[in-house]
Amino acid sequence: MIRAVVFDLDNTLVDFMAMKNRAVEAAIRAMVDAGLLATFEEVKANIDEIYRQEGIEYQRVFNTLLTRMLGEVDYKILAAGIIGYRRAREAALVPYPHVHLTLYELAKRGYKLGIVSDAPQLEAWLRLCYLQLHHVFDAVVTFEDSGVRKPSPEPFRKILSLLGVEPTQSLMVGDWADRDIVGAAKVGMKTAFARYGDTFETEHANADYELTDIRQLLDILAGPSDDGDGT
Repeated sequence: MIRAVVFDLDNTLVDFMAMKNRAVEAAIRAMVDAGLLATFEEVKANIDEIYRQEGIEYQRVFNTLLTRMLGEVDYKILAAGIIGYRRAREAALVPYPHVHLTLYELAKRGYKLGIVSDAPQLEAWLRLCYLQLHHVFDAVVTFEDSGVRKPSPEPFRKILSLLGVEPTQSLMVGDWADRDIVGAAKVGMKTAFARYGDTFETEHANADYELTDIRQLLDILAGPSDDGDGT
């Protein structure tokens, strides 16, 4: 009997890559407008390379960019880039269709809800608060909380402990098969692949369920294997 549903955050609840791309593009335009003597394409190529080297959540990307391109940080250009990024990020940070509807209905049915994310702790909470989802979840596990990234079993074990459920009583929903699905399956959780958020063109996710819309969870959990009351 499923008692808890655990979600990845980025590209499962929110279209993180679309938000990131729009925010970076806005930051580039702002920095060029503030005096950075380079083309949009040159700046974008440098930012993409920095993210490849440091990871997509790297927080000092514009500092590194300006040091690389100018030999030092020009704070006028840096400030323009940060403001451009933040404004565009807030405008583009929206949940996938039916996320709020599905989460509130699951909570209403009595399911415990959790998050397991590789995002930095502050960034994860900023996104959840901006989306007004911070009160929906019973527990949230980020990279700092477990110290390791998925598919390590540790983040999954920690969220199960916080939610007070056994692996077989839980369902993991995520867009990254090699991390979300593999990691959850290792500890014995049921799995649902969020194909609507897949950025890797995954052919075979090897999940128990596949979702093209997050609200399909409501039918899955109300099916023959679950009475829908979360108990």
